[in-house]
Amino acid sequence: MARIAVIGGTGYAGSHIVAEAVSRGHTVVSVARSVPAERVEGATYVEGTLLDVPSLVAELEGVDVVVSTVPARGDMVGQVRSNVAELLAELPAHVRVGVIGGAGGSLIAPGGERLVDQPSFTEEYKPEALEAIGILEDLQRGPASRDWFYVHPAGGFGFWNPGERTGTYRDGGDVLVTDGDGESYISGADLGVAVVDEIEDPRHSRERFTVGY
Repeated sequence: MARIAVIGGTGYAGSHIVAEAVSRGHTVVSVARSVPAERVEGATYVEGTLLDVPSLVAELEGVDVVVSTVPARGDMVGQVRSNVAELLAELPAHVRVGVIGGAGGSLIAPGGERLVDQPSFTEEYKPEALEAIGILEDLQRGPASRDWFYVHPAGGFGFWNPGERTGTYRDGGDVLVTDGDGESYISGADLGVAVVDEIEDPRHSRERFTVGY
């Protein structure tokens, strides 16, 4: 079993990853700015933030995998990319890092354009999407000694569309996963399944991948 830390572990993506990892017997540390009233039984909750990397690294001592789920949203706009880079520089070399990005960096077809560059992509979400893509670019340029994975959820992923746990999903590689009607969706719980599957059985060493139904 792995010792997994989830940064942003009380948020939408993070809380589902925490719950899935605990259910499979992993040791899980949820890191967030505050400890929630409702907690996943079996997880450890600590206060920490990407905005204070030295203190955060101290909280993460002894972990095998760190998953960052913090979006560049609200007061974090413009601050996530630089702080993830600082975190990567400070973590021990053996720690595997996972990042939950957005759908915007997914390709719309093999070798095709990115979703964020399509006219239909909501202008309001572009800064968040582009900062998430920047984190991916930093990972790709980083030292080969650091193992990582990066997940693009489906386009319809979010707290406003929670869905249920099915235990199934499709891995689209670089390409946005869509169904027969062109819809792109995955529940919060099944994103958690995909992330913990990757931790338990790594198939994307230093790679990104998309998930959806």
